[in-house]
Amino acid sequence: MYDVIILGGGPAGLTAALYSLRYGMKTLILEELYLGGQIVNTSEIENYPGFSEPISGEELIASLEKQVRAYNPDIVYEAVKEVNFGQTIKSIATSQKIYEGKTVIIAMGQNPKQLGVDREKELRGKGVSYCATCDGNFFRGKDVAVVGGGDTAITEAEFLSRICSDVYVIHRRSEFRAAKAEVEKLNKASNVHFILSSKVSALKGETLLEAVDVKQTEGTQITLPVSALFVAVGAVPNTALFKGGISLDPNGYIVTDEDMRTGISGVFAAGDIRRKSLRQVSTAAADGAIAAHWAMNEIGSF
Repeated sequence: MYDVIILGGGPAGLTAALYSLRYGMKTLILEELYLGGQIVNTSEIENYPGFSEPISGEELIASLEKQVRAYNPDIVYEAVKEVNFGQTIKSIATSQKIYEGKTVIIAMGQNPKQLGVDREKELRGKGVSYCATCDGNFFRGKDVAVVGGGDTAITEAEFLSRICSDVYVIHRRSEFRAAKAEVEKLNKASNVHFILSSKVSALKGETLLEAVDVKQTEGTQITLPVSALFVAVGAVPNTALFKGGISLDPNGYIVTDEDMRTGISGVFAAGDIRRKSLRQVSTAAADGAIAAHWAMNEIGSF
């Protein structure tokens, strides 16, 4: 029997574990693949508090993992297959075992939607990015492209327009889905260029991204010499297990209050998997700390 079971070993889950363990709670981290989540693939992080020099995601997670392991948590690498939050004691089933806990913190994150273009995975972190807020400063003063037509794409393009030379916004439709006012505001920026009715067809560059091929609807193909491509075509939260059991917003993210409570007693959510306005390593860590704090308070009621 665990005091808290944490689903996911990314920044939110590891921070929740750190706080839970320091509170003296018996803690289990269930992670399907490896500790760290998507941040491990980030080559440099410049905006995490306390680091005056850039640090790689791998280094940051290694340091956090070492900090957590000093408190001897149970860490199990198994995929969660089923959850039962209907009783006072929560149960989590994997393909190998059923684990029981007094509280659960869901920190399974999200996965960005990919374009499905050759070499996309290979060039991730080498010019291909899924977060302009995270990586934009590495391309300050350079030409970049954003692909997508929703609010996120327009917001990222606006951010990049302030620090990059030329910004190309590539969208497969003739009109954007983003708020019209925001699109019009972006259209006034002299260094932003809209390339509509088009899609990215190829990525060029040996070790780093050097250009993208763009195929237009009428068949014309152009090549944009850019140092970065920011993919903003959406993300998918890892909430399939919880549909029908936990309140989700229309995009599938878990709805919580400011204390990370899901509405089910003893069940919390933290990090990118929950509905929120900003998804960064620092906000994930904050979520994890808050969730662990209130999980501790929940344990006090047993």
